[in-house]
Amino acid sequence: MGDNFDLFFRRKPALMLIALKKVSRAKYGSQLAKEVDCTYSHAVKILQNLEELGLVSFEKKGRVKIIKLTKKGTDVAEHIAAIRKLVA
Repeated sequence: MGDNFDLFFRRKPALMLIALKKVSRAKYGSQLAKEVDCTYSHAVKILQNLEELGLVSFEKKGRVKIIKLTKKGTDVAEHIAAIRKLVA
């Protein structure tokens, strides 16, 4: 992925949505942070914004929060992935 993708999207939030779409099970914030190469605190801030937009939901299991895409989030992630393929 080069500059073409970055031209259309903020890289980290878009990659987080795509990463969540790729897996069948939910992920932890620390896993996502590693996958998109950002700090945990930056990932949490992005995820909070995505939650406000209704794209992800958090489920608390014990001491950890599990992140899942909502239906709306899945739709957006699919569109972003399709655009990513077109501009790659």
